[in-house]
Amino acid sequence: MSKVFRDLLKKVGGGEHTAQNLTRAEAATATKMMLLGEATPAQIGAFLIAHRIKRPTADELAGMLDAYDELGPSLQPVSSEKPVIVLGIPYDGRTRTAPISPVTALVLAASGQPVVMHGGDCLPTKYGVPLVDIWQGLGVDWTRLSLEKTQEVFEKTGICLVYTPKHFPLTNSLWEYRDQLGKRPPLATMELIWCPYAGDAHIITGFVHPPTETLFQTTLALRGVTKFTTVKGLEGSCDLPRDRTAIIGLATTPKPDDIGIIPIERLHLTPRDYGFTTKNVPLGTTQELIADMQGVLNGKPSELMQTALWNGGFYLWRCGICSDIREGIAKVEELLTRGVIAQKLQELSGAVNSVSTVFQPV
Repeated sequence: MSKVFRDLLKKVGGGEHTAQNLTRAEAATATKMMLLGEATPAQIGAFLIAHRIKRPTADELAGMLDAYDELGPSLQPVSSEKPVIVLGIPYDGRTRTAPISPVTALVLAASGQPVVMHGGDCLPTKYGVPLVDIWQGLGVDWTRLSLEKTQEVFEKTGICLVYTPKHFPLTNSLWEYRDQLGKRPPLATMELIWCPYAGDAHIITGFVHPPTETLFQTTLALRGVTKFTTVKGLEGSCDLPRDRTAIIGLATTPKPDDIGIIPIERLHLTPRDYGFTTKNVPLGTTQELIADMQGVLNGKPSELMQTALWNGGFYLWRCGICSDIREGIAKVEELLTRGVIAQKLQELSGAVNSVSTVFQPV
Protein backbone atom coordinates (compact mmCIF):
# COMPACT_ATOMS: atom_id res chain seq x y z
CA MET A 1 0.00 0.00 0.00
CA SER A 2 1.21 3.51 -0.79
CA LYS A 3 0.95 5.96 2.10
CA VAL A 4 1.50 8.88 -0.28
CA PHE A 5 -1.42 7.82 -2.44
CA ARG A 6 -3.56 7.11 0.64
CA ASP A 7 -3.10 10.72 1.76
CA LEU A 8 -4.17 11.97 -1.68
CA LEU A 9 -7.17 9.64 -1.61
CA LYS A 10 -8.17 10.97 1.82
CA LYS A 11 -8.26 14.49 0.39
CA VAL A 12 -10.59 13.74 -2.53
CA GLY A 13 -12.64 11.16 -0.62
CA GLY A 14 -13.46 13.22 2.45
CA GLY A 15 -17.14 13.60 1.64
CA GLU A 16 -19.41 16.54 0.97
CA HIS A 17 -18.10 18.76 3.77
CA THR A 18 -14.45 17.74 4.16
CA ALA A 19 -13.24 16.74 0.69
CA GLN A 20 -10.39 18.87 -0.61
CA ASN A 21 -9.16 19.62 -4.10
CA LEU A 22 -5.71 18.44 -5.10
CA THR A 23 -3.06 20.84 -6.22
CA ARG A 24 -1.82 20.52 -9.77
CA ALA A 25 1.34 18.78 -8.55
CA GLU A 26 -0.65 16.39 -6.34
CA ALA A 27 -2.96 15.47 -9.22
CA ALA A 28 0.07 14.75 -11.40
CA THR A 29 1.54 12.56 -8.65
CA ALA A 30 -1.72 10.65 -8.17
CA THR A 31 -2.06 10.04 -11.92
CA LYS A 32 1.52 8.80 -12.25
CA MET A 33 1.11 6.48 -9.28
CA MET A 34 -2.02 4.95 -10.84
CA LEU A 35 -0.40 4.56 -14.24
CA LEU A 36 2.76 3.01 -12.79
CA GLY A 37 0.85 0.68 -10.46
CA GLU A 38 2.38 2.20 -7.33
CA ALA A 39 -1.09 2.49 -5.76
CA THR A 40 -2.99 -0.67 -4.87
CA PRO A 41 -6.09 -1.76 -6.84
CA ALA A 42 -8.31 -0.83 -3.87
CA GLN A 43 -6.75 2.62 -3.71
CA ILE A 44 -7.08 3.22 -7.46
CA GLY A 45 -10.73 2.16 -7.59
CA ALA A 46 -11.58 4.28 -4.55
CA PHE A 47 -9.76 7.28 -5.96
CA LEU A 48 -11.44 7.14 -9.36
CA ILE A 49 -14.97 7.02 -7.99
CA ALA A 50 -14.28 9.53 -5.19
CA HIS A 51 -12.79 11.96 -7.67
CA ARG A 52 -15.83 11.63 -9.90
CA ILE A 53 -18.18 12.33 -7.00
CA LYS A 54 -16.14 15.35 -5.89
CA ARG A 55 -15.85 16.64 -9.48
CA PRO A 56 -12.47 17.62 -10.92
CA THR A 57 -10.99 21.10 -10.91
CA ALA A 58 -8.96 22.76 -13.65
CA ASP A 59 -5.79 22.42 -11.54
CA GLU A 60 -6.43 18.70 -11.20
CA LEU A 61 -7.03 18.17 -14.92
CA ALA A 62 -3.90 20.18 -15.69
CA GLY A 63 -1.92 17.94 -13.32
CA MET A 64 -3.30 14.81 -14.98
CA LEU A 65 -2.26 16.17 -18.36
CA ASP A 66 1.20 16.92 -16.94
CA ALA A 67 1.49 13.25 -15.97
CA TYR A 68 0.38 12.14 -19.43
CA ASP A 69 3.01 14.44 -20.96
CA GLU A 70 5.70 12.90 -18.75
CA LEU A 71 4.80 9.23 -19.22
CA GLY A 72 2.88 9.12 -22.49
CA PRO A 73 3.69 9.25 -26.21
CA SER A 74 4.30 12.42 -28.15
CA LEU A 75 4.42 12.82 -31.90
CA GLN A 76 7.21 15.10 -33.04
CA PRO A 77 6.51 18.35 -34.92
CA VAL A 78 5.88 18.07 -38.65
CA SER A 79 6.39 20.71 -41.30
CA SER A 80 3.12 22.62 -41.60
CA GLU A 81 2.05 26.20 -42.17
CA LYS A 82 -0.99 25.57 -39.98
CA PRO A 83 -1.23 24.35 -36.40
CA VAL A 84 -1.89 20.61 -36.35
CA ILE A 85 -5.48 19.80 -35.40
CA VAL A 86 -5.87 17.34 -32.53
CA LEU A 87 -9.39 15.89 -32.34
CA GLY A 88 -10.60 15.08 -28.82
CA ILE A 89 -13.24 12.39 -29.23
CA PRO A 90 -14.64 10.18 -26.42
CA TYR A 91 -12.71 6.92 -26.27
CA ASP A 92 -15.82 4.84 -25.55
CA GLY A 93 -17.21 5.53 -29.01
CA ARG A 94 -20.69 6.04 -30.39
CA THR A 95 -23.85 4.01 -29.89
CA ARG A 96 -26.71 6.11 -31.32
CA THR A 97 -25.51 8.31 -34.17
CA ALA A 98 -23.21 7.62 -37.12
CA PRO A 99 -19.75 9.19 -36.68
CA ILE A 100 -18.19 11.16 -39.52
CA SER A 101 -14.83 12.25 -38.04
CA PRO A 102 -12.66 9.87 -40.15
CA VAL A 103 -14.13 11.42 -43.31
CA THR A 104 -13.65 14.90 -41.85
CA ALA A 105 -10.02 14.07 -41.09
CA LEU A 106 -9.48 12.89 -44.67
CA VAL A 107 -11.06 16.09 -46.04
CA LEU A 108 -8.81 18.24 -43.89
CA ALA A 109 -5.64 16.29 -44.66
CA ALA A 110 -6.42 16.38 -48.39
CA SER A 111 -6.75 20.17 -48.08
CA GLY A 112 -3.36 20.63 -46.43
CA GLN A 113 -4.50 20.59 -42.80
CA PRO A 114 -2.68 17.94 -40.69
CA VAL A 115 -4.87 16.03 -38.23
CA VAL A 116 -4.05 13.88 -35.18
CA MET A 117 -6.62 11.53 -33.67
CA HIS A 118 -6.22 9.36 -30.58
CA GLY A 119 -8.12 6.51 -28.95
CA GLY A 120 -8.25 2.79 -28.31
CA ASP A 121 -10.42 -0.28 -28.77
CA CYS A 122 -14.06 -0.89 -27.83
CA LEU A 123 -14.01 0.56 -24.31
CA PRO A 124 -16.23 1.26 -21.29
CA THR A 125 -18.53 2.71 -20.33
CA LYS A 126 -20.53 2.89 -23.58
CA TYR A 127 -18.63 0.24 -25.57
CA GLY A 128 -19.52 2.14 -28.71
CA VAL A 129 -17.88 1.94 -32.13
CA PRO A 130 -14.26 3.12 -31.70
CA LEU A 131 -12.29 5.10 -34.26
CA VAL A 132 -9.81 2.28 -34.80
CA ASP A 133 -12.57 -0.09 -35.96
CA ILE A 134 -13.87 2.43 -38.48
CA TRP A 135 -10.39 3.00 -39.86
CA GLN A 136 -9.81 -0.74 -40.14
CA GLY A 137 -13.05 -1.06 -42.09
CA LEU A 138 -11.76 1.61 -44.47
CA GLY A 139 -8.52 -0.31 -44.98
CA VAL A 140 -6.29 1.56 -42.52
CA ASP A 141 -5.01 -0.52 -39.59
CA TRP A 142 -3.37 1.75 -37.03
CA THR A 143 -3.05 -1.07 -34.48
CA ARG A 144 -0.02 -2.60 -36.23
CA LEU A 145 2.13 0.53 -36.16
CA SER A 146 4.68 1.57 -33.57
CA LEU A 147 4.68 5.24 -32.61
CA GLU A 148 7.72 5.76 -34.84
CA LYS A 149 5.91 4.24 -37.84
CA THR A 150 2.82 6.28 -37.03
CA GLN A 151 5.05 9.35 -37.12
CA GLU A 152 6.28 8.32 -40.58
CA VAL A 153 2.73 7.98 -41.87
CA PHE A 154 1.81 11.33 -40.35
CA GLU A 155 4.72 13.05 -42.08
CA LYS A 156 3.82 11.45 -45.43
CA THR A 157 0.04 11.93 -45.38
CA GLY A 158 -0.82 14.59 -42.80
CA ILE A 159 -3.06 12.27 -40.79
CA CYS A 160 -2.57 9.72 -38.01
CA LEU A 161 -4.11 8.02 -35.00
CA VAL A 162 -2.27 7.54 -31.71
CA TYR A 163 -3.43 4.08 -30.68
CA THR A 164 -3.20 4.17 -26.90
CA PRO A 165 -3.23 0.39 -26.17
CA LYS A 166 0.12 0.16 -27.99
CA HIS A 167 1.49 3.68 -27.82
CA PHE A 168 0.55 4.34 -24.18
CA PRO A 169 0.19 0.86 -22.63
CA LEU A 170 0.36 2.26 -19.08
CA THR A 171 -3.26 3.34 -19.51
CA ASN A 172 -4.49 -0.17 -20.27
CA SER A 173 -4.94 -1.24 -16.66
CA LEU A 174 -7.08 1.79 -15.87
CA TRP A 175 -9.73 0.66 -18.35
CA GLU A 176 -10.42 -2.37 -16.16
CA TYR A 177 -11.32 -0.06 -13.29
CA ARG A 178 -13.51 2.06 -15.51
CA ASP A 179 -15.37 -1.05 -16.60
CA GLN A 180 -15.91 -2.28 -13.05
CA LEU A 181 -16.97 1.15 -11.77
CA GLY A 182 -19.47 1.61 -14.60
CA LYS A 183 -18.98 5.39 -14.58
CA ARG A 184 -16.58 7.68 -16.39
CA PRO A 185 -13.93 9.04 -14.00
CA PRO A 186 -12.40 12.50 -14.58
CA LEU A 187 -9.65 10.82 -16.60
CA ALA A 188 -12.23 10.37 -19.36
CA THR A 189 -12.85 14.11 -19.33
CA MET A 190 -9.15 14.90 -19.37
CA GLU A 191 -8.55 12.68 -22.41
CA LEU A 192 -10.69 14.99 -24.54
CA ILE A 193 -8.10 17.77 -24.26
CA TRP A 194 -4.98 15.59 -24.21
CA CYS A 195 -2.52 16.57 -26.93
CA PRO A 196 -0.09 13.76 -27.93
CA TYR A 197 1.72 16.13 -30.30
CA ALA A 198 4.81 18.17 -29.41
CA GLY A 199 4.40 20.96 -31.98
CA ASP A 200 2.01 23.84 -32.57
CA ALA A 201 -1.47 22.40 -32.09
CA HIS A 202 -5.11 23.41 -32.30
CA ILE A 203 -7.18 21.26 -29.95
CA ILE A 204 -10.76 20.58 -30.99
CA THR A 205 -12.77 18.94 -28.24
CA GLY A 206 -16.32 17.75 -27.89
CA PHE A 207 -18.39 18.27 -24.76
CA VAL A 208 -21.86 17.46 -23.47
CA HIS A 209 -22.48 19.67 -20.43
CA PRO A 210 -21.77 23.45 -20.37
CA PRO A 211 -19.73 23.27 -17.12
CA THR A 212 -17.31 20.94 -18.89
CA GLU A 213 -16.64 23.57 -21.54
CA THR A 214 -15.79 26.12 -18.83
CA LEU A 215 -13.55 23.56 -17.14
CA PHE A 216 -11.72 23.05 -20.43
CA GLN A 217 -11.22 26.79 -20.87
CA THR A 218 -9.61 27.12 -17.46
CA THR A 219 -7.53 23.95 -17.74
CA LEU A 220 -6.14 24.91 -21.13
CA ALA A 221 -5.29 28.38 -19.82
CA LEU A 222 -3.26 26.78 -17.02
CA ARG A 223 -1.47 24.71 -19.63
CA GLY A 224 -0.74 27.73 -21.81
CA VAL A 225 -2.95 26.48 -24.66
CA THR A 226 -4.63 29.32 -26.56
CA LYS A 227 -5.71 27.55 -29.79
CA PHE A 228 -8.80 25.44 -29.27
CA THR A 229 -12.38 24.92 -30.36
CA THR A 230 -15.18 23.42 -28.28
CA VAL A 231 -18.12 21.64 -29.91
CA LYS A 232 -21.33 20.50 -28.23
CA GLY A 233 -21.30 17.60 -30.63
CA LEU A 234 -23.02 14.29 -31.17
CA GLU A 235 -22.57 12.07 -28.10
CA GLY A 236 -19.81 14.33 -26.82
CA SER A 237 -17.79 14.13 -30.03
CA CYS A 238 -16.53 16.84 -32.39
CA ASP A 239 -19.21 15.97 -34.97
CA LEU A 240 -21.68 18.80 -35.54
CA PRO A 241 -25.31 17.75 -35.00
CA ARG A 242 -28.01 18.18 -37.62
CA ASP A 243 -31.04 17.80 -35.36
CA ARG A 244 -30.33 20.98 -33.40
CA THR A 245 -28.33 24.17 -33.49
CA ALA A 246 -24.61 23.47 -33.20
CA ILE A 247 -23.13 25.24 -30.17
CA ILE A 248 -19.46 26.03 -30.69
CA GLY A 249 -16.79 27.93 -28.79
CA LEU A 250 -13.94 29.59 -30.66
CA ALA A 251 -10.94 30.52 -28.53
CA THR A 252 -10.07 34.21 -28.77
CA THR A 253 -7.11 36.31 -27.67
CA PRO A 254 -7.26 36.99 -23.92
CA LYS A 255 -7.60 40.59 -22.74
CA PRO A 256 -5.67 42.00 -19.75
CA ASP A 257 -8.68 41.49 -17.47
CA ASP A 258 -9.18 37.84 -18.54
CA ILE A 259 -7.62 36.15 -15.54
CA GLY A 260 -7.25 32.38 -15.48
CA ILE A 261 -9.42 31.59 -18.49
CA ILE A 262 -9.19 31.72 -22.27
CA PRO A 263 -12.29 33.57 -23.54
CA ILE A 264 -14.36 32.11 -26.34
CA GLU A 265 -16.52 33.57 -29.07
CA ARG A 266 -19.86 31.80 -29.08
CA LEU A 267 -21.04 30.50 -32.43
CA HIS A 268 -24.50 29.05 -33.10
CA LEU A 269 -24.94 27.24 -36.41
CA THR A 270 -28.37 26.11 -37.58
CA PRO A 271 -28.19 23.30 -40.16
CA ARG A 272 -31.33 24.35 -42.05
CA ASP A 273 -29.76 27.78 -42.69
CA TYR A 274 -27.24 25.93 -44.85
CA GLY A 275 -29.74 23.72 -46.63
CA PHE A 276 -29.47 20.61 -44.45
CA THR A 277 -32.36 18.66 -43.00
CA THR A 278 -32.56 18.55 -39.22
CA LYS A 279 -31.91 14.85 -38.91
CA ASN A 280 -28.95 12.91 -37.57
CA VAL A 281 -27.96 9.65 -39.24
CA PRO A 282 -28.68 6.77 -36.84
CA LEU A 283 -25.94 4.24 -36.18
CA GLY A 284 -26.59 0.75 -37.51
CA THR A 285 -24.00 -2.02 -37.57
CA THR A 286 -20.33 -1.24 -38.07
CA GLN A 287 -20.49 -2.93 -41.47
CA GLU A 288 -23.38 -0.67 -42.52
CA LEU A 289 -21.48 2.38 -41.30
CA ILE A 290 -18.39 1.42 -43.31
CA ALA A 291 -20.47 0.82 -46.43
CA ASP A 292 -22.15 4.21 -46.03
CA MET A 293 -18.78 5.92 -45.51
CA GLN A 294 -17.39 4.26 -48.63
CA GLY A 295 -20.41 5.55 -50.51
CA VAL A 296 -19.64 9.07 -49.27
CA LEU A 297 -16.00 8.74 -50.33
CA ASN A 298 -17.20 7.67 -53.78
CA GLY A 299 -19.42 10.74 -54.04
CA LYS A 300 -22.72 8.87 -53.65
CA PRO A 301 -25.59 11.08 -52.37
CA SER A 302 -26.93 9.99 -48.98
CA GLU A 303 -27.88 11.29 -45.56
CA LEU A 304 -24.34 10.55 -44.36
CA MET A 305 -23.04 12.60 -47.29
CA GLN A 306 -25.05 15.55 -45.93
CA THR A 307 -23.41 15.06 -42.54
CA ALA A 308 -19.99 14.95 -44.21
CA LEU A 309 -20.66 18.21 -46.07
CA TRP A 310 -21.94 19.94 -42.91
CA ASN A 311 -18.93 18.95 -40.84
CA GLY A 312 -16.31 19.29 -43.52
CA GLY A 313 -17.56 22.73 -44.50
CA PHE A 314 -17.36 23.99 -40.93
CA TYR A 315 -13.90 22.61 -40.29
CA LEU A 316 -12.46 23.90 -43.57
CA TRP A 317 -13.65 27.35 -42.52
CA ARG A 318 -12.40 26.99 -38.95
CA CYS A 319 -8.95 26.01 -40.22
CA GLY A 320 -8.79 29.06 -42.47
CA ILE A 321 -8.84 27.06 -45.69
CA CYS A 322 -12.16 28.54 -46.82
CA SER A 323 -13.41 32.09 -46.24
CA ASP A 324 -16.82 30.99 -44.96
CA ILE A 325 -18.78 27.84 -44.20
CA ARG A 326 -20.77 27.88 -47.45
CA GLU A 327 -17.55 27.96 -49.43
CA GLY A 328 -16.29 25.10 -47.28
CA ILE A 329 -19.38 23.00 -47.97
CA ALA A 330 -18.98 23.56 -51.71
CA LYS A 331 -15.32 22.61 -51.54
CA VAL A 332 -16.05 19.37 -49.66
CA GLU A 333 -18.69 18.43 -52.23
CA GLU A 334 -16.24 19.08 -55.05
CA LEU A 335 -13.47 17.05 -53.39
CA LEU A 336 -15.80 14.11 -52.79
CA THR A 337 -17.41 14.06 -56.23
CA ARG A 338 -14.02 14.37 -57.96
CA GLY A 339 -12.69 11.42 -55.98
CA VAL A 340 -9.98 13.45 -54.25
CA ILE A 341 -10.90 12.19 -50.78
CA ALA A 342 -11.07 8.57 -51.97
CA GLN A 343 -7.58 9.05 -53.40
CA LYS A 344 -6.41 10.45 -50.07
CA LEU A 345 -7.71 7.33 -48.34
CA GLN A 346 -5.80 5.16 -50.84
CA GLU A 347 -2.66 7.19 -50.18
CA LEU A 348 -3.11 6.77 -46.43
CA SER A 349 -3.80 3.04 -46.69
CA GLY A 350 -0.75 2.59 -48.89
CA ALA A 351 1.45 4.52 -46.47
CA VAL A 352 0.25 2.46 -43.50
CA ASN A 353 0.71 -0.82 -45.35
CA SER A 354 4.19 0.15 -46.50
CA VAL A 355 5.46 0.71 -42.95
CA SER A 356 3.20 -1.83 -41.21
CA THR A 357 4.88 -4.01 -38.66
CA VAL A 358 3.72 -5.90 -35.63
CA PHE A 359 4.49 -3.69 -32.66
CA GLN A 360 6.56 -5.33 -29.94
CA PRO A 361 6.52 -3.46 -26.64
CA VAL A 362 9.92 -2.98 -25.05
